[in-house]
Amino acid sequence: MDLTELHEPIVATDSELDGSSFSGVAMRDARFEDARMTSARFDHIDMTGGIFSRMKLSGARFANVDMSGVQIENATLADATIQNASLSGVSISDCDISGMRIDGYLVSDLIAAFRKSV
Repeated sequence: MDLTELHEPIVATDSELDGSSFSGVAMRDARFEDARMTSARFDHIDMTGGIFSRMKLSGARFANVDMSGVQIENATLADATIQNASLSGVSISDCDISGMRIDGYLVSDLIAAFRKSV
């Protein structure tokens, strides 16, 4: 089904839209709930102010993204890798950092060494 130049909301419930494509579409205030979007691809998307809750993103890949000002709470980042990223001004608190490494160094060891030196 081809839908072109629509200007009213679309409501799809209990539907299978596998293989669907949305291009050049404005979807302000759109809501996706109880959706299976495995292997979905999002490219050149502005999701400023978006709210992501109760999501499973394991195995997801983020490349060339601006996440400045993002707030991450109650998340599991176990075994995640962050490369070539600006972490300037990032604050980490009340987190389990066991096994976390920065440039190959255990963060817990770095903190322990710092505490001994002060």
